[in-house]
Amino acid sequence: MTKVNNKLRILLADDHELIRCGIRGILKSHRGWTVVAEAVDGEGAVEKTHIFRPDVVILDVTMPRLDGLEATRQILATEQHTRVLILTMHESDQMVRRVLEAGARGYVLKSDLSTQLVNAVRQVARGNLFLTPKISQIVVQGFLDAQKVSRRNERAESRPSPREVEIIRLLAQGRTNKEIAAALDITFRTVQTHRANIMHKLALHSLTELIHYAIRNKIATLPSPGT
Repeated sequence: MTKVNNKLRILLADDHELIRCGIRGILKSHRGWTVVAEAVDGEGAVEKTHIFRPDVVILDVTMPRLDGLEATRQILATEQHTRVLILTMHESDQMVRRVLEAGARGYVLKSDLSTQLVNAVRQVARGNLFLTPKISQIVVQGFLDAQKVSRRNERAESRPSPREVEIIRLLAQGRTNKEIAAALDITFRTVQTHRANIMHKLALHSLTELIHYAIRNKIATLPSPGT
């Protein structure tokens, strides 16, 4: 982990002069922080990182010659003490995942530079992960959406097939495997396989539980008194 004190050496890479100028102004307001080098593309960022060995590299994610993601990978492959902070306009949980997978420790929207950059640099230099509040919300929402999709898929996978529904109905009626095989014109072994799959899919552990499931889901009905 980078030791954080009042001094930090920072490399800045962005292909827009106005952005670099604005970032320099923000960083200079923090005493002891020095921009030791600047680059206008990804290849320049990698080369200058090897030369100047800064504590923190601030990279635009979209740059000519080499994008910020690949530049991050190449920097961290040889400069393990350096921490990378990514700047971007992309408000996407997919982009956040790509950035973190590349090894960057921070993700800051360019629209949040004036309010978030100093804290982002400080946290990343300490080895901490930093996401701006808006990006944190996007990531959390993406996670929740993925969970909903996963639950829907699980529910779909746990629903019995039409053939399994037939077998559940016959089992709930008290039919034996042999009788079910004859009724559906399938082999005894096929009935056994279906029955095992049904119990596993529905997390049932006994014929009684299966009967209760069948009644609950209106696959079968309770026999009338006296029948």
